[in-house]
Amino acid sequence: MKKILIIDDEKSTLSMCRLFFGAYGYEVLTAENAGDGLEIFKKERPRIVMTDIKMPGPDGFSVLREIKALAPETEVIVVTGHGDEELAKKAYELEASAFLSKPLNTDEIEAALKRAGEKI
Repeated sequence: MKKILIIDDEKSTLSMCRLFFGAYGYEVLTAENAGDGLEIFKKERPRIVMTDIKMPGPDGFSVLREIKALAPETEVIVVTGHGDEELAKKAYELEASAFLSKPLNTDEIEAALKRAGEKI
């Protein structure tokens, strides 16, 4: 089964993503912070990770950097409720496969998932 890891400090976002990605046949792994997310990543090695940028502790850019250092082939989708061009630019410079703004839109998630799948 395909795996996806969702890292977000908002439980409602984790619940929505669990349902959404589960409906697409993914085994959905979740973490509420960067540290737990990176531990899960190291153990499970999902091919796709979706991470929030703004979280307590290390942010989503730290997650993105570490995952790309450990497994450059992993596709990382970056999500934020505080989107602006500078954050998007930084995400793409760090090799994110997509940059999405909250509230999450199912069409945008589907498009990001499709792009990530094509790269894998």
